[in-house]
Amino acid sequence: MRNETAHHDITVVGGGLAGVCAAIAAARLGRTVALINNRPVLGGNSSSEVRVWVCGATGHGKNHHAREGGIMGELLVENQFRNPDGNPYFWDAVVLDAVRAEPRLTLYLNTDVREVDAEGPDDARRITAVTGWTMGSERRVRFESEVFLDCTGDGLIGHLAGAHHRIGREAHAEYGEAWAPEAADDITLGSTLLFYTKDAGRPVKYVPPNFAKDISKTSIPQRRIIKAGDNGCAYWWIEFGGELDTVHDNEKIRDELWSVIYGIWDHIKNSGEFDAETMTLEWVGSVPGKREYRRFLGDYVLHQGDILGQSEFADRVAFGGWSIDLHPPQGVYAAEDGAKQRYADGIYHIPYRSLYSVNTSNLLFAGRNISASHVAFGSTRVMATCATIGQAAGTAAALCAEQGLTPRALDVPALQRTLLREDASVIGLACDDPADLAAQATVTASSVLSCIAVETPGERWPLTADAGIVLPVDPQLTGVELLLDAEHDTDIVIELHDPGPGQNYVPRHLVDTVTVPVSAGTRQWVKTGPEWSPDTPRNAFLLVRANPAVTLHLADRPTPGVLCFTRIPLRPQDEAPQPLREWTDAGLLRRTFCLRTGETSAFAPAKAVDGFLRPYAGPHHWVSEPTDAAAWLQLAWPQSVSVSRIEVIADDDVNEDLINLHHHRTPFDTLPTLLRDYRIEARDTEGAWHTVSRTTDNRRRRRSHTLAEEVATDALRIVVEATNGSASAHLVAVRAYARE
Repeated sequence: MRNETAHHDITVVGGGLAGVCAAIAAARLGRTVALINNRPVLGGNSSSEVRVWVCGATGHGKNHHAREGGIMGELLVENQFRNPDGNPYFWDAVVLDAVRAEPRLTLYLNTDVREVDAEGPDDARRITAVTGWTMGSERRVRFESEVFLDCTGDGLIGHLAGAHHRIGREAHAEYGEAWAPEAADDITLGSTLLFYTKDAGRPVKYVPPNFAKDISKTSIPQRRIIKAGDNGCAYWWIEFGGELDTVHDNEKIRDELWSVIYGIWDHIKNSGEFDAETMTLEWVGSVPGKREYRRFLGDYVLHQGDILGQSEFADRVAFGGWSIDLHPPQGVYAAEDGAKQRYADGIYHIPYRSLYSVNTSNLLFAGRNISASHVAFGSTRVMATCATIGQAAGTAAALCAEQGLTPRALDVPALQRTLLREDASVIGLACDDPADLAAQATVTASSVLSCIAVETPGERWPLTADAGIVLPVDPQLTGVELLLDAEHDTDIVIELHDPGPGQNYVPRHLVDTVTVPVSAGTRQWVKTGPEWSPDTPRNAFLLVRANPAVTLHLADRPTPGVLCFTRIPLRPQDEAPQPLREWTDAGLLRRTFCLRTGETSAFAPAKAVDGFLRPYAGPHHWVSEPTDAAAWLQLAWPQSVSVSRIEVIADDDVNEDLINLHHHRTPFDTLPTLLRDYRIEARDTEGAWHTVSRTTDNRRRRRSHTLAEEVATDALRIVVEATNGSASAHLVAVRAYARE
């Protein structure tokens, strides 16, 4: 056995997506980082060992423009290119590659941290070191750092350090949560094992092991949906252990889940109720996917009201959007549904004060163990949300290590500025970067999409249910025309709604209602009537009331800044109101109702330097005219500036719901709105343009171009030679920096 000591600026314990993003974020900011994981692969519940979908703020497409950005976004976009069919082993490789690409990051796999050295009284603890045992290598490593991150999920590191935490459900009275029980208890969400199946192409028999449960003697066949063709996360409801201790009873829980899985497969293969003669088990998990255990206490505890009320925290550093998704403690044996869900009207904010310990001065946490109530945790626990929290916590740790500060003492505006500079997921904040020369430039372009006109119809869409159209209003909406058919003379009722917060895309505040007469006829353009001049740019939700006599026309293409919906009734068991469950883009994703609008500034060149990196009350990116074959965006200064680095942030269409494994197959490997080939040109004193950098075959959102030598120029331009499929050039941001 070897005894070693490792010194790093920051030690991150836990190699799930929260820990991975935290470690990468800190390393990119110049800190040395140890990333310790007790398993042989990274990714936690998303890894090939457990195989849970990476869910997040999109809520499988219910939220819009909500896919995570930053490091998590990079992983999803890269996985989409490398692994569009969702192979779990390829996903492992994507995550591992991202970690190994960081030279300041040292990875310790198969290393289980069991000892924590901490000092100080209960209200002022401080971690000095953690010690891990590397299985197979017989190495005992002591990790010494100034800042520690507990990204273990179960929260073992913080617990051993004496960090205050909770397990179980808070009482209703503590935070006024409607979904909390009257009395506090130690109930948690349970754990799950998954399995994969395949068609062997020939008859395959199945002899169940002796420990397989006879599920016909349980309520499972009556209470849960079992299909021969389902596998993986379709069986998320194979859950158990909420009434036990999900850590100390882990082996007992695993054994029970195994008995259920093999019993379900026995039921599918041998009951005679399913067409499964040629089906066989391909893989059965052996590591329970845990949902809940310790939740640390920070300076703020996120609660149900913050999620449903979309509290706009001044110290927001990440966001979520998954429903509050709580499961019965009996799991697979519960008499009620496997889950009850409640959505906010859009994505919500997560405050920095929930990411550091209230009593352990140099401890941050990220993942499912953040400072949140049990009810709020029901939403924040999903992995893509945990990953964005990880990037925020890792960035904070890097700044603390650099400046010799505790997390509580860190300047929050400086943290937010750094996160935005790193293209992290913070909603509704513009990046105010004094070093960015682009902010002082005059921005022009070869062309701009100044009107939205979708005039080539494809499919007809009967208006048997309410339809919704989201449009950018900047600076005003002067009327919208719709292409429609009417079987007979009739009226259509149009409502104009303000969705409220800039991240929302469902109707909230009624602005105007008009009734428009429509004559019998086909393919007629009808002006809908509502006009709106809000004080600031907004999104408008145009609600077209159902009318069986009317048919809208639909173009089979997406349109920048436009979303189209149809309305479906809530299920009887759903809590109301829940607009996100009512308004769906099913059948309308990447398609647009044929329409015309007046002029808009929503895609103006200046949007590329306004500091916003995501849609918020508007698209916030420049879009060229589709007919512009050699589109360019130009930054010009009144006098020469020195530039050594240029950042180009392209549009990776955060409305597209990407998934790491097999929830659905997205029809392209690279986001069409991303720039593929482009060059950066600088203008010299004679007015001539010179190429200073060129990129081909790009598939990434963010590219940083460090020039071979500093360039003195009074203008730069990005010349778009080709996109990855979009008819227009899209640019979210261009930044320019002098030598740092």
